[in-house]
Amino acid sequence: MQRDDPAAFDFGPSIVPPLVGASPAFLDVVRLVPKLAACDATVFLQGETGTGKESIARAIHYLSARRDEAFIPVNCGAIPDHLLENGFFGHARDTFTNAQENRAARVANAAGGTLFLDEIESLTPKGQALLLRFLEDPVYWPLGAHQGIAGRVRLIAASNADVTQLVKGGRFRQDLIYRLAILPITLPPLRERPGDAILLAKHFIRRFARLYGQPEKTLDPASAALLARHPWPGNVRELKNLIHREFLRADGPQLSIPPAALGLAPSHAALASPIPVNFDLGFRQAKERVIAEFERAFLVQALAKSRGNVSAAARLVGKERRAFGKLLKKHGIDRAQYLGGAAG
Repeated sequence: MQRDDPAAFDFGPSIVPPLVGASPAFLDVVRLVPKLAACDATVFLQGETGTGKESIARAIHYLSARRDEAFIPVNCGAIPDHLLENGFFGHARDTFTNAQENRAARVANAAGGTLFLDEIESLTPKGQALLLRFLEDPVYWPLGAHQGIAGRVRLIAASNADVTQLVKGGRFRQDLIYRLAILPITLPPLRERPGDAILLAKHFIRRFARLYGQPEKTLDPASAALLARHPWPGNVRELKNLIHREFLRADGPQLSIPPAALGLAPSHAALASPIPVNFDLGFRQAKERVIAEFERAFLVQALAKSRGNVSAAARLVGKERRAFGKLLKKHGIDRAQYLGGAAG
C-alpha cells in the first residue's frame, strides 16, 4: 500500500498499476489477490470492459513465484482463426513456404510465467478446442514439429461477456468453462463501488501531476459530486481517460469537470441520480441501501482525506470520535487501510 495514497494497493513493480479503491465490493476482490498468487490454478476473471481485469491478472503474476518470468497478454479476438494454432504454439522450420526457422509463439514466450488470455469469449469453436486440449494435457506441438513441448505456464483468462449465457446459446463450450473457472472472480463495475470514483480520480490527478511535472490539482466539489453520480459505462478506463484529458486542459490549481464531458447538459447534471437505483427492490429497501452506500462513501472519503486519522476525520464531518468509530464499525471499515501518517 502506498503511503501517499492510502486507498492504493501496490502489488508489483512500477510497471504494474496499483489497484485503487475502498468499497466493499472492490476490497473483496483485492483480498483474494494474494491467495490466487500463492497457487498455480487457472483463474477466470469476469467483468465489464474497463473494470481492471488485466491489472488484477498482472497483480496475481507479480505476487506469485513466477514474478521473474514473463507475463504475456493475448487478445483472443485479435488472432485470425486460421492463425490460431501457429499464434499460440508456433511452427517448426520448413513447415510451410518461408518457414526458414523454428518460431516460438505465445505459450513458449510465457514459459515459466503467466499467459493472460483476454476476451476469451471471442475464441471460435476451433480456438476453444485448441485451448481445451492444452488445458487437459499441457503439452503442445508446434506446427510441423516431431515432438511435443511441455507448456510450463500459468493460465489466467478473462471475459467481458456473460459466459453462462454464451454456453446456453451454444456459443461457448461448457467443458472449457469447467477447465477455465477453477478460480472464478467477478470484478464489480465502478457504479457498484460507492466512493471509489472519487478516490480513483484523486489518484489519477496525482499520477498525471508526477507524469507531467506539474503541481497537483484539487478536484472541485461540484466535479466530485458529478463523478459520484455518473454510472461509468466504461468503468475505470473511462474515468482515467476523462481525468487525463481534463488535467491537461485545466489552467489553474483546480480541476473542474464540465457536465458535457460526461454527456450531460448543464441543466441535467443536477438531476442525475446520486447513486444508481435498483428498481427490483422495494422503495424502503432501496432507500436503506442508498443511505448505507452514501454513509460508507462519506466515511471512506473522510478517512482518506485525514490519512486514517480517526480524530481528524471525525472533526472533518462534525461528529464525536466515539460516534464516528461506531459508524466505521457498522460499515466494516478498517482505518488501517488509509493510514498515511500518525493515527488518531
